[in-house]
Amino acid sequence: MKNALESLELSQNKIDRQRLIFKKQVDSIKKWVIKRFFARNLSIIRKYFFTLIPFRPPSKLLLSNQTTKFDYIFWGVIDWHFRFQRPQQLASVLAHKGYRVFYISSNFQNDHRTGFSIEPLNNLGNLFQVKLFVNNPPNIYANAANQAVIQQLRASLGKLLNWTQSRQIISLVQHSFWYPIAQAIPNSRLVYDCIDLHEGFGNNSVEVLNLEHQLLKNADLTITTSLWLDDIAARYSSRHSLIRNACDFSHFAQQPDAIYKDKLNRKIIGYYGAIANWLDIDLLAVIAKRFSDYCILLVGADTVKAELKLHYLSNIVFIGEVSYSQLPYYLYSFDVALLPFKVMPLTLATNPVKIYEYLAAGKPVVAVNLPEMSVFEQLISTADSTDEFLFQLDTILNEVNSEKKSTYRRAFASQQTWQHRADKLITLAESTALEPLISIIVLSYNNLELTQACLHSIDNYSDYTNIEIIVIDNASTDGTTEFLEHWKLHACNRKAILNATNQGFAIGNNQGLLMASGTYLVLLNNDTCVTPGWLRTLYNHLKHDPLIGLIGPVTNNIGNEAKIPIDYNDVQQMLDISSKYTHHHLGKTFEINTLAFFCVMMPRQVYEQIGQLDEQFGLGFFEDDDYCRRVKKAGFRIMCAEDVYIHHQLSASFLKLDTNTRRALFATNKKIYEAKWGKWYPHSSRRNMRYFRKKFYFYRLALFKTDSTKDKHQSPHLDKQ
Repeated sequence: MKNALESLELSQNKIDRQRLIFKKQVDSIKKWVIKRFFARNLSIIRKYFFTLIPFRPPSKLLLSNQTTKFDYIFWGVIDWHFRFQRPQQLASVLAHKGYRVFYISSNFQNDHRTGFSIEPLNNLGNLFQVKLFVNNPPNIYANAANQAVIQQLRASLGKLLNWTQSRQIISLVQHSFWYPIAQAIPNSRLVYDCIDLHEGFGNNSVEVLNLEHQLLKNADLTITTSLWLDDIAARYSSRHSLIRNACDFSHFAQQPDAIYKDKLNRKIIGYYGAIANWLDIDLLAVIAKRFSDYCILLVGADTVKAELKLHYLSNIVFIGEVSYSQLPYYLYSFDVALLPFKVMPLTLATNPVKIYEYLAAGKPVVAVNLPEMSVFEQLISTADSTDEFLFQLDTILNEVNSEKKSTYRRAFASQQTWQHRADKLITLAESTALEPLISIIVLSYNNLELTQACLHSIDNYSDYTNIEIIVIDNASTDGTTEFLEHWKLHACNRKAILNATNQGFAIGNNQGLLMASGTYLVLLNNDTCVTPGWLRTLYNHLKHDPLIGLIGPVTNNIGNEAKIPIDYNDVQQMLDISSKYTHHHLGKTFEINTLAFFCVMMPRQVYEQIGQLDEQFGLGFFEDDDYCRRVKKAGFRIMCAEDVYIHHQLSASFLKLDTNTRRALFATNKKIYEAKWGKWYPHSSRRNMRYFRKKFYFYRLALFKTDSTKDKHQSPHLDKQ
């Protein structure tokens, strides 16, 4: 019996062991399955579920938009918290002056959605660091952005602009990676703050450098930090100016209560800043050997292993990176300050911030003789060779401290502050001196209230100073002529031609075009209402692409592809809803066969090449088709801008003609058109999947509703005077 029980127990133990082995095998298989199939697709699964969570803008305190002031967007070359330099200094001063400033970090938030994160940087609600959402964030220094990245960043930027409700923007680009995104901002001026010669950094790709050349060519203004850079900018553009670096005088002019002390109580020869490949390590070694009784104090991040290379020199002390607030603690311990740079393309173009800061503390300076050292005249000592550098150091260290010289250095630095530089930046960036004249030609025939509303919207929403407004009235009988006589007296840029008879659409516009002086010309019907920033955004498209001959906006009411699904009840709703639409389509245009001439812009050279509207079309119909055919035949593109919206009443004046007259005119002009160009094909609205996806998007956001009772196939030719 006992043997039987023992045998049974052994059998049970064997079964248990087999079960345990089997369980381990099953667990192993489970782990393999999870690793093989689930973990591999975890990012896809996370992406799917994460994108179901809609982006919601932050609820942080934001100072309300002031339409009288520009908002400044800084396209950063570094993250705000990396090292406090020129970008952060200028941004901080602008915020202190009351501007809203949005600093775009060089770091991104890895996200499949479109959106942004926000970090308040002051207590006033007008200075923020922004991190844009992008999938698999790129390195801005390594390569240019591909189209997928550009589109996502533009869409994320659109979300930001919806949140900021910015009216006018100065877009300050500090690295060329940002150019394709920054240039898409509506109603903005593009300023390139050329801080360094990017060719001097080894981590910039050819694509990034090519982008910099485009940026130099197309920026409204390039500001440079040195004469060397300014000469380079002059090769690409006449729109450039010099704004050198500076110092935060109040931060460096006051000695702190405690300063660094050498442990051996030696005098200090000091340098602070990046210890990088432009620092002359060999020169530092010679200085350390020659002045072996002195402490050679180096403050900054060592990215070239200089400490390892100079470890045999016991009088060289490496401190490492310190915060901006700590710099005076070390600076005031210096008996003499150094600028021991190599002579290379990068440093030849450099205007060193640290010299302004050294001088603000009244410190004597010995520097390698670079081009920008001439700015400091007799305030610093310069050297063209190692022996001369040593001689200058020896001279300073052996001379009696001069309070007079120290005062002179401080006085110079007090006039070279970031406040001074920000004032110059504001003056240059917001100046209208370099902006071309734009002529807006408005054709009117009765409908006085619509004409008044149109002209009112031009005054209030164009946000462009250098314009002239020319109204051509075709013998209105409803008080329009009396209104225009009074209207033109209230501004020197207003002109009016009052025709005794109805000259029609082509002749009326030709009258305005002959009177116009602008570099760019706009034809605008009186039954329109423009929206904020419309004029500069259209102009920017033409400026950036010289192959565009004609460009027009999207609208609520027209018979071709320019019509979008949108609805509103009043002007304020129209402004709000159209703003969301245009921000969702930043920088987007599409080629269109025919633009309806309720609103078009063209460069003067295109008008001079193509000529006037064909006057044989009489009162109206087909002159816009005809003009578009002529423009395309000349090799230009015709574009519709989806980031510009114009409200259009549609045919308010032309519908005053009786139906039979309109039909007869249409038939007559169709024959004229077809005699010139062949068979005419009616226009139609967009009816592809892309159109319906956009329509669904706006339904989902509950931005507007579609009015199904409107005729969606109406010809744009009904929109005539």
